[in-house]
Amino acid sequence: MEIHRNDLRNRRWGLILAGGDGKRLLPLTRTISGDDRPKQFCALLGNETLLRRTRRRISQSVRPSRTFLVLTRKHEYFYRDQVARIPRSRLLIQPSNQGTAPAILYSLMHLRKLDAEGLIAFFPSDHHFLDDEAFAIHIESAFLTAASRPETIVLLGVTPDTPEVDYGWIEPGIALDKLKSGSVYRVSRFWEKPSGMLASDLMDRGCLWNTFIMVGHVQAFLNLIHSAAPKLMEAFESIGPSFATASETSALCDLYNGISAMNFSQEVLSAQSQKLAVLHCAGLRWSDLGEPSRVLSVLNGL
Repeated sequence: MEIHRNDLRNRRWGLILAGGDGKRLLPLTRTISGDDRPKQFCALLGNETLLRRTRRRISQSVRPSRTFLVLTRKHEYFYRDQVARIPRSRLLIQPSNQGTAPAILYSLMHLRKLDAEGLIAFFPSDHHFLDDEAFAIHIESAFLTAASRPETIVLLGVTPDTPEVDYGWIEPGIALDKLKSGSVYRVSRFWEKPSGMLASDLMDRGCLWNTFIMVGHVQAFLNLIHSAAPKLMEAFESIGPSFATASETSALCDLYNGISAMNFSQEVLSAQSQKLAVLHCAGLRWSDLGEPSRVLSVLNGL
């Protein structure tokens, strides 16, 4: 069945992950801002904070009215002014930072109530892309692919410039689709922070950097988490009736006090690679700005 782009745009949601502590970059952000704000709330590359740059970038692909932010309560002092004009209903505030898996599941539980059939894209808030127009084209392709393959989650994989040892890598498998903006492949496996020798080998073999940008149906993400982390899923399901009610905050605090931190890449994606696809994206010039050297490299290239 043909998918009409206008219909697709009305079905899509965006989720910006902005709850991290940014510990590795704190020496630099402390020098720039004079306090311990996480990097997403810091203006590292000009006058805009990374969070604002992310919101502006993805507005080409997802309407601001359909975009949520996942935040952490202890960072409120740093983000209060930046989200002042965003409706409170679009701010999902965690009691504490327990890693990316709880943050993602928290947002999915909310979206399931709003639009159980919707398509969602997850965006880290602390990344840099040199070409925002090319980025929007690739996101459009990812939405189209996910819409046509309801059980599949599509990740954006970037052509590597160097054998980076601090990034996650994706090894593509068989080809699924050929698109104008690139090709889509099954994910064969993930490689997390490889050694220098292995990273060089992965680069030679055509493996890709994992941007952690993901697109798929709400239920596809929930199915993935249920398979890989059933206890976490059960914990969130137990407080499901409280979402979007007056009791949500207290229920969420109790839940977060009882769960352990969980990394979505390592403990969910890596365990379920057969349900994933990767869109090979060229020309994006991407960096996750996780180290001072990467920030300086981006600044030198601007």
